[in-house]
Amino acid sequence: MPTILVEVMPKPEILDPQGKAIANALPHLGFTGFSGVRQGKRFELTVEGEVTEEILDSARTAAAEMLSNPVIEDVVSVTVAEDL
Repeated sequence: MPTILVEVMPKPEILDPQGKAIANALPHLGFTGFSGVRQGKRFELTVEGEVTEEILDSARTAAAEMLSNPVIEDVVSVTVAEDL
């Protein structure tokens, strides 16, 4: 079955304490070379049948109205997954 991926990230001006905590922990765990981390959300919407433009439009609407908080988050992408 096809899957639509929705990626949501905090708006750039919004503080991201989880991302900051991860960024601070990375060097202590031996991961260097990263100057920052932003943590977001990923949703996988399973589709029965073919992914049509109508289904994609519906996923975009769901992403904007339900899966994200438009005050503090941006919907970064709504795409069809190649293979999961």
